[in-house]
Amino acid sequence: MKVKKVPMRTCVVTKEKYPKKELLRIVRTPEGTIEIDVTGKKNGHGAYIKKDLSVLERAKKTKILERYLEASIPEEIYDTLGKMM
Repeated sequence: MKVKKVPMRTCVVTKEKYPKKELLRIVRTPEGTIEIDVTGKKNGHGAYIKKDLSVLERAKKTKILERYLEASIPEEIYDTLGKMM
């Protein structure tokens, strides 16, 4: 029987590779809005972040998500990410 490959993604804050299920995806849609992608399949430019509050605080402080997505991130997105972790 074949072993299924586990998709790995890189956290934009820590630069470490994790299985896709351990990360959250934030997407800049073609319309320019920022959304949290729970399914991992939304259309647009995405960035992955580890499900950890300390990593979220680092991302917020350094504005690394804004640089990766080339858009400003509303405060509500950070609040929602904090509740999801």
